Amino acid sequence: MSKPRCSCRSRWIRLPVLMLSLLFCSACEPMGRIESPETQALPMEPAAAPEAEALPPNPPALPPAPAGLRPVAVWEEMFQQSGGREHLQTFLPWSNSRDSWDFYNLAYGLDANTAMYRATGKRAYLDRALLYVNNLVASARVSSSLPRSQFRDGYLGWSSSLSSPAGQEVPLYETYCWRYVTRMLRVIRETPDLYASATYRKQYDRLLAFTERNIFDKWFQRGANDFVYRNRTHMAAHWAFIAMDLSRMTNDPARKARYLEVFDNINHGMPNFPSSLRDKLSPNPDHPAAWFWNDKWDTDVQPGQDVAHANNVVAFIVEAHDAGMEWTDADIRRFVVTLNTVIWPSPRVYAEYVDGTGQGDGWFNDGLMKLGRYDVNLQRRLEQHRVGQNSQFFANAALNVRILSEQAVQ
Repeated sequence: MSKPRCSCRSRWIRLPVLMLSLLFCSACEPMGRIESPETQALPMEPAAAPEAEALPPNPPALPPAPAGLRPVAVWEEMFQQSGGREHLQTFLPWSNSRDSWDFYNLAYGLDANTAMYRATGKRAYLDRALLYVNNLVASARVSSSLPRSQFRDGYLGWSSSLSSPAGQEVPLYETYCWRYVTRMLRVIRETPDLYASATYRKQYDRLLAFTERNIFDKWFQRGANDFVYRNRTHMAAHWAFIAMDLSRMTNDPARKARYLEVFDNINHGMPNFPSSLRDKLSPNPDHPAAWFWNDKWDTDVQPGQDVAHANNVVAFIVEAHDAGMEWTDADIRRFVVTLNTVIWPSPRVYAEYVDGTGQGDGWFNDGLMKLGRYDVNLQRRLEQHRVGQNSQFFANAALNVRILSEQAVQ
């Protein structure tokens, strides 16, 4: 049985040694039933630099930021001051690793660069995110060739030295990262100039095909109840995120139906647990305008979900809301109150749990801070927040401002 060690608090704790050449270029998971597919060929190595292609110029200047907010350009400058260093020292080496634990941490770099592209429209940020994903796919190996894999089937994937026993395949490490792979792919699909570009379309088609086969199909066929309908809210939310994105990209009606089935099951009725994300949410006992939920499907006792993993639930719900799928404005307003009043009641005071108890560390980067795109006053508070100031923080702050700016002129 694989017992992967997981902590959303890792936050780039392991800094790999950077080769000089680069400067120039929770829970235990029982094994599921396997339906072995045919063995696949290894993926092609990513192409070198994309060939020059006439693309429309970068977008015109953004509308002015709402009064009192830092504009996108200021956040972009802050991003650039940290993003280059993080790219070379952490994200690029992690993208070239064959240990899937490193992909868990790479998720933050993918989210950062995709968010910065969405905030600025500058393709250099999207290209960096694509570089990471192309590197991941190039490092995948057939499961049967992984010496200590517990599956040894024909899907492509990776093992981890941090599984127990070491060398097994760990679904959490892959899905924690891949929700931001699918979000990046959706940006290409939903941006006409990118989708019409031969350079981007070729990468998009290849990465989408890999994702459908070697992420979704792989874990669903190995055992959906064990590996997709996970035993914690935040782990299931990763799959709802991925399924949602795939449902908006696939051209296959049967696949679309399966993706929407997974999305709906996690939101409304898990097949293996007597609950769902919808069922878990209830008014906070002390702040009825805010949400409370427990991360375990079979209990609603306090203190509930820890804030560190609540980020993952919110990251999904924010994107689902913005896609017009399931989660409403009223739901979002309750999450804003949850952060603004319960989790973060005053400067430098942070709860550890979503009921407002415990002493937390104020790390909001991977989900909760994205609520700033809905509330100018919350975004103003985030401008003064000093915890977690890195490229993911700066990029999502920039995206928040862009969305607020566009809303202000509508």
